[in-house]
Amino acid sequence: MTRAQQTISIGLLVTSVCHLDARREKDANKMKLYLALYLQLIPLPDLISNEIIPVLPFWVIVSFGAYLLFNLGYGVFTFNDVPKAHAELMKEIDLARADLRTKGVDVD
Repeated sequence: MTRAQQTISIGLLVTSVCHLDARREKDANKMKLYLALYLQLIPLPDLISNEIIPVLPFWVIVSFGAYLLFNLGYGVFTFNDVPKAHAELMKEIDLARADLRTKGVDVD
């Protein structure tokens, strides 16, 4: 990294979070740390800095997606039967069918 790139990188680190308020200071510090690692301002072994750090945001997104999918699957798996809600939904479906039949739409 040239001296100019290093100076610009440090400037970006300093100015990237100047406008964030105190509530998001923790997130700003994480962003500063990742940016410093990504721009190789903090020396790490080549394997980590070239192969792990660049894909870290994608890994976080994939992990979050996997967590959400698990959460959704668990919610579907543990969903309780609600007979009253089923009967109410069937009444609404019959009402919608009757309304559509009066308008000349075949719903069978």
